[in-house]
Amino acid sequence: MDLYQILKINGFQPILRTIVDVIDMGIHIINKEGLTIIYNKKMAEIEGMAYEDVIGKAIPDIFDFQEESVSTLMEALQTGHETKNSKQTYFNNLGQEITTINDTYPLYDEEQQIIGAIEIAKDITNLERLIKNNILNKGGTRYTFDSIIGASENFAEVIEASKRVTRTSSSILIVGETGTGKELFAQSIHNGSNRSSQPFISQNCASLPDSLIEGILFGTKKGAFTGSIERPGLFEQAEGGTLLLDEINSLAPALQAKLLRALQEKTIRRVGDTKDKKIDVRVIATINEDPIEAIANDHLRKDLYYRLSVVSLFIPPLRERKQDILLLAQSFIEKFNALFDMTVQGISEEALTLFLEYDWPGNVRELEHIIEGTMNLLEPQDKEIKSIHLPMQFKNKMRIKDPVLDTTIPVSTQTEAVTALPLDDYMEKTEKNYLLSILNSHGHNISQAAKALNISRQSLQYRLRKFNIK
Repeated sequence: MDLYQILKINGFQPILRTIVDVIDMGIHIINKEGLTIIYNKKMAEIEGMAYEDVIGKAIPDIFDFQEESVSTLMEALQTGHETKNSKQTYFNNLGQEITTINDTYPLYDEEQQIIGAIEIAKDITNLERLIKNNILNKGGTRYTFDSIIGASENFAEVIEASKRVTRTSSSILIVGETGTGKELFAQSIHNGSNRSSQPFISQNCASLPDSLIEGILFGTKKGAFTGSIERPGLFEQAEGGTLLLDEINSLAPALQAKLLRALQEKTIRRVGDTKDKKIDVRVIATINEDPIEAIANDHLRKDLYYRLSVVSLFIPPLRERKQDILLLAQSFIEKFNALFDMTVQGISEEALTLFLEYDWPGNVRELEHIIEGTMNLLEPQDKEIKSIHLPMQFKNKMRIKDPVLDTTIPVSTQTEAVTALPLDDYMEKTEKNYLLSILNSHGHNISQAAKALNISRQSLQYRLRKFNIK
């Protein structure tokens, strides 16, 4: 008798369905014909599939397996072979790669005939993807102190202090708002030190869940948990070199305590291991908020702060070194000239005045994005960035009051003469530039741009075809 019929006759099918859906493990059951009869919510989540796409269908019709591997579920059905803690990589019906750790068993009837198979799966796709995408970022340092642009007094002091600390191996805490260039300083310190020939490894602590970060930092021992393998962590991979921990205030307090121990004892212990291992690594940490406020808000342990801040470097935000804006803007113009095959020579006085009046909450990174967005909107013959060329989102932030009419007017109409054009031509050019600006600000997502413009997706697509915008 078929497994599904057995469950149905005995009234167990709806009960079993409820049970398997509340279990936090993937469960997939097939009958003796190899067709899916039970497929729980967790398995659908792991494999990125809908229940309707899998139920009642054969494994080969849904999933693709690598040449050297086979479905452990089909293997259990066909041969009666059990597998435990078996790593399996395969592809769903959308071609997305899935990696799981499986326990798979054949199912028998009273006569010991195989009537199906069950697979219980644990998802490790994210961990595999992190490794394959090189989130454990080795090397790749390209910045030196020559890459740092700035002549203002407060910024020059930070550069000089950074150059001095290249002589030692003390821990460093780099404090600065988002976009100020903290990693640029960290790489420059590494490349200027006697560790420059050794690894530089960078990890953003905010980009990983707590369940993974400990193993990534300190490594794992085989058998520490289901599917774990012998793998060195970031500290071991950075041996002799530098480890950059970005956004250290994102680490959970328990992990901050383990990091503190590693810094104090100069040893680490892999997850699941019982032995300590000596390390020789310089740790540079960054934080994007005031350390004292971070401690007060329980984002940073006080003892870890004291250990990390043997040397503290405070990078001033761009609003506190505005005399560097012209140098930075010119540098970005040269960068995008090379990338876009353009010959823009500089920035007009009025546009520069606007830049100097702006507070730059996104700092140097925001300035770079504004220059890049502007150069995307320039005509081939344009040789200078003027205020009329600046992206609309920047202009909207910089609108000012007309002293006579007491109404807000765009900055581009105030002092610079605009070349006379027929009104229809001017309106078309303005509309095209505005569409490009909105598209750029929404990552060229048509639906989001249409929503921002308060028009339908179809209407936006019509306008894009009209102006030959791709």
